[in-house]
Amino acid sequence: MLEITEVKDKEERRLKKVKIDIMRNPKFALWSGLMTVGSTRVEDGVPTAATNGRDEVYGRAFIKSLDNKELAFVVMHETMHKAYRHLFTWRKLWEENPKLSNQACDYVINIQLTDMDVNQEVIAMPTKAGKAIGLVDPMFRGMNAKQVFDILKQGQSEDGEGEGGEGEGGGGGGGLDDHDWEGAKELTESEKTALGKDIDSAIRQGVIANNKVAGQGRGGLSRELQDLLEPEVDWREVLREFVTSTCAAKDASSWRRVNRRFLHTDVYMPSLIGEKVGHLCVGADMSGSVWSDAKMVTEFMSEVKSIAEDVRPDRVDLMYWDCEVAGHEEYDSGTVGNIINSTKPKGGGGTDPTCVSRYMKKKDIKPQALIMLTDGEIGDWGTDWDVPVLWVIVGGNRVTAPVGKTIHIRNN
Repeated sequence: MLEITEVKDKEERRLKKVKIDIMRNPKFALWSGLMTVGSTRVEDGVPTAATNGRDEVYGRAFIKSLDNKELAFVVMHETMHKAYRHLFTWRKLWEENPKLSNQACDYVINIQLTDMDVNQEVIAMPTKAGKAIGLVDPMFRGMNAKQVFDILKQGQSEDGEGEGGEGEGGGGGGGLDDHDWEGAKELTESEKTALGKDIDSAIRQGVIANNKVAGQGRGGLSRELQDLLEPEVDWREVLREFVTSTCAAKDASSWRRVNRRFLHTDVYMPSLIGEKVGHLCVGADMSGSVWSDAKMVTEFMSEVKSIAEDVRPDRVDLMYWDCEVAGHEEYDSGTVGNIINSTKPKGGGGTDPTCVSRYMKKKDIKPQALIMLTDGEIGDWGTDWDVPVLWVIVGGNRVTAPVGKTIHIRNN
């Protein structure tokens, strides 16, 4: 429900009407749910507009200075700050350089807004004396705030003071909006958790509404917003966690690696470590669709080597497969360190991961865990797996295997 504090005057009525009009406009269906997140208020003494990442505040005099399209632009600007969680995700940037962090976040948003409504039918960048108030530059199209920040830091953009200024609250007056970093910091952890869930739910509701208008697909979704829906994970950490939790015997403690489960309590405890892993298998998809990506294969095998060294398996079976197991290499604890130099990938045919499970049964290979590297272009995943399986999907395919555990990594 759209929550605006008790309507007292014309400016508050205008703001409420502009918000409702945007929510009803098919062009902005993707953002409709997000506009109901948090509260909205109008106050005297606020120079422009601001958000703490959840709530919005608009200056009464600022609203008076804008026409409806300009006010709609500012409303969308604040909505996108919330959608991208800018005041939480990029706090370290703000601590490093308040001015550049504010500019970076605004550059990201404003180019997207101008692209959303090129003919300014619904929203229009506010202007003063014929000059745009907010920061906008096509060179930042498609970037996130960190990428823009790095460019600004290198001095590659010379667009003056820009919005946001250098004030403690993120603003210095005269810009399109302020950024309430201190207000964001004051939110409790439980409030931030609840906000994250609300934003995630609102984005997904917006995607559903957008698809009804524009048809199925990801029309209008920026890379940054898509990452919120499908966050990338540290796949190396997931791989290590899978191997150690599945294979390693947790029979000894060590202060060499602090147990992170207790860090939030300021209690430092040793981690339980496995003395060894008995047997680990790796199946690398060498079908025609991935055969040419030698860089990814090499990177993956480097990580396999690292994992093997961490958990010290007695044995590693490396199998290259397409529609059959085309290559099988065996390593023990003494030779696994040479896996990168000695391995010889083979394949280039069709795609049938079930050949790995059949091959393992035929050869009586019984590992403690199996890691399967593939691009996910698979018709039959199989069900006859007698071992814990981790599927590592590369190349941007968002498919999830119906058996075992799946993680995704982008091959940029």
